[in-house]
Amino acid sequence: MDGVGSNISTSQPLIGHTFVTGKAVNGQCNQTASMPQRFLFFFMLLVSFLLVSCGEREEAVEVSLDKRQEITFRPQLPAITYAYLPQYSNTESFQRHHRLVEYLAKQTGLPIRQVFPDSFADHISMFGQGKIDISFSNPFIYVKLANRFGAKALTRIVEEDGRAEFRGQIIARKDNKAIQSIEDCRGKSWVAVDPSSAGGYLFPLGHFVDHGLNLRDFKEVVFAGGRQENVILGVYAGLHDLGSIREGSLRVVENKIDIDQIKVIASSRWYPGWVYAYSPRLPQDAADKIRTAMLQLDYEDPGHRALFDAAKFIGFIPSDDRDFDPVRELSKKVGLNLE
Repeated sequence: MDGVGSNISTSQPLIGHTFVTGKAVNGQCNQTASMPQRFLFFFMLLVSFLLVSCGEREEAVEVSLDKRQEITFRPQLPAITYAYLPQYSNTESFQRHHRLVEYLAKQTGLPIRQVFPDSFADHISMFGQGKIDISFSNPFIYVKLANRFGAKALTRIVEEDGRAEFRGQIIARKDNKAIQSIEDCRGKSWVAVDPSSAGGYLFPLGHFVDHGLNLRDFKEVVFAGGRQENVILGVYAGLHDLGSIREGSLRVVENKIDIDQIKVIASSRWYPGWVYAYSPRLPQDAADKIRTAMLQLDYEDPGHRALFDAAKFIGFIPSDDRDFDPVRELSKKVGLNLE
């Protein structure tokens, strides 16, 4: 027999007894109850229940219909959406940027709220769908957004070291004696951040190509779901021989692991830094207000210092599309599609 009961054998007792047509076997009762007796038993049980219920009435509670509270649905008001490319967790993204978002909204008088793409690909898709108005991303993602959807550069950030450029790093465990140089990476397992990560993949890939290593020269190349932390933890745990991250990412996990156990094998050349870009759907006057508010921020101003310290950079500079030509040239060299 198929179905739920097909695995139950009626030849075996269920919890010590098997009930067959009203008879209890296995030693409990060998008398067959007649139909009138059973009816009388259930009738008396029902009457007893009703008597008890009637005898234990609860006091009535008066309900006033004059005191009511209307429950209304409050739809989310239209706002300019701001998204940080998710190279870290959503919690980290919020902690880094919510002060800046609040400042921009207050300074411009525009409603601005932060949204959280789940991945690099999701960030690109949401921008194309009009769900992201202001994008903060690496230059490789920016070039894709510009080529596909007409994104326009707004500003570039100044890193904590005072540069408006950044670079990638190639890391390994310090106790991994088999990897001491770029050439030693040949035939090894490489974990990178994401195929669209600049510092965590594209820049190190360009560095490998410049030193004679191509993708086929590695045992494997795997990606860590767009999270810098995952790359570092994967190398630290010995799951992969080497990893690639953007410079500065080791500080993100310094409270989780002993980062002294990680060594930097090499660093890529410098490339134009992270960029704010805006959607062609955003009115130009709104974009201009946001750009002006960004450029008015001053790291030396005590009122702005906490905002910058949280965001992990120290300023803004104006930017336009031509700043990112080096990224386009690198993409062609390593054979990556920017469309």
